[in-house]
Amino acid sequence: MSYCINPKCDQRENPEYLEYCQGCDTPLTINSRYRLLKPLRPLDAPNPTKIFEVQDLAAEAAIKGTKHKVLKVLTRNNSTLVRLFRQESEILKKLNHPGIPKVQPEDNYFTVSVSRRARPLHCLVMEKVEGINLRAWLKHNQPISEAKAIEWLKQLLDILDTLHQQQYFHRDIKPSNIMLRPNGQLVLIDFGTVCQMTGTVVQRLMGKDATGEGVFSPGYTPPEQINGNAVPQSDLYALGRTFVHLLTGKHPLELETNHKTGELMWRKHTHKISEPLVEWLDYFMAPFVHRRPPNAAFILPHFQKQPLPHPDIPKTSPLPLGLMILNLVIFSILLVSGVLWLQAYQQHQRQLSPQGNVLLMQRS
Repeated sequence: MSYCINPKCDQRENPEYLEYCQGCDTPLTINSRYRLLKPLRPLDAPNPTKIFEVQDLAAEAAIKGTKHKVLKVLTRNNSTLVRLFRQESEILKKLNHPGIPKVQPEDNYFTVSVSRRARPLHCLVMEKVEGINLRAWLKHNQPISEAKAIEWLKQLLDILDTLHQQQYFHRDIKPSNIMLRPNGQLVLIDFGTVCQMTGTVVQRLMGKDATGEGVFSPGYTPPEQINGNAVPQSDLYALGRTFVHLLTGKHPLELETNHKTGELMWRKHTHKISEPLVEWLDYFMAPFVHRRPPNAAFILPHFQKQPLPHPDIPKTSPLPLGLMILNLVIFSILLVSGVLWLQAYQQHQRQLSPQGNVLLMQRS
């Protein structure tokens, strides 16, 4: 089966022997090199990008054993989205780490013109990460043990250290954006949000930026990021929330929050987790930026020690009452909007067909 890249086409599935789409006559070999084999997320999903597994027909790919890759297609020509899409390509070319998807140094970014569309589609080709994302993994496995949590945390902290040293922040760390390879290596994916967030106050509180796209993941994103003030500690907050999910089996929005402190009340939902690990994760997830670890490089040496030591959390003076109230108001708005989002998402999931659920699990 070959898929047509044209988002306006009414008949995108084609027999593999055809050279042109039977629905719109668009060439099925893209950029004289790639054939779209299957979508990795539903084609009717509201995302501005569509993601496909593709076959690379170049002889070099066959020799290296990398015939199957991932193609991201930007279907909207908003100037901001195009800039961010190009930025993702440039970022991935600069980063060299086994836990970050690779892109080829040349010809990884190109445009394609199709019928019924005045402007071209922007395309990005990258490594196909074999494995399963941690959200899908958790659906078929029990919550992770402390040993597994420490092993995975060390891997992800090392990835974040590489990212932060290049002055980038991921801004969307969550289980579905972490892939587990068959060899046990974790890979952080979806670098489309590595950018400065903008928008009006109302748009930010509703989770929108100037392009109208979602800029936060309810339950994982820290309050300061909604105001466009992401810092390295913002990624640590999301990382902590991710591991609470993996250790408890519960989405952060399903857990209670201490409304006086803003801290997540998650400890009673775990089993046989040591106090040092609990303290470290709470340290990552402190509601206020200045009460979190400074960066991944600071944390890594502590996680190399056995047993894991208690964090040496510096004592800080309390925030001014007004600032504390403002942060708690923002946090409460995020919590309420996140709960509403989760309810809508769960209802949508129940309505999906079994095939749709499989595609969501394969989301890249």
